[in-house]
Amino acid sequence: MENNDTVSLLKECDSGTKMAVASIDEVLEKTKASDMRKLLRKSRDHHEQLGNEIHELLLRHHSEEKEPGLMAKGMSWFKTNIKMSMDDSDASIAELMTDGCDMGIKTLYQRLSQYPAADQTAKGLCRKLISIEEEFRSALHSYL
Repeated sequence: MENNDTVSLLKECDSGTKMAVASIDEVLEKTKASDMRKLLRKSRDHHEQLGNEIHELLLRHHSEEKEPGLMAKGMSWFKTNIKMSMDDSDASIAELMTDGCDMGIKTLYQRLSQYPAADQTAKGLCRKLISIEEEFRSALHSYL
């Protein structure tokens, strides 16, 4: 019998990596500073690589990927486009990305608590995603 907590946690992390990649892609070409674009690309690559690891584990557990919820994607798109139409500065992009990191970190900690029976591999990947988000958020501080 598959561990439902493991699969559920992996699906939430999978959704989180996809949300992060989509959010970064949304602002990447609007970024003016080349060093900030480099930071965004690096973070997107980290999220994609971790997402690939998570996807492989989901396949081993005979489970499918999880797409971010339509409401979450829509709200993110709306917030990004409204904010960018009012202020398209790199500081505004950094603020949007920082807010996204904060939401992602909070959600991932909630999911770790929600799925206590998840195996150590899934928990480790979740913690790795949290670490990626925390490092990205910290690196964005200089652009705020």
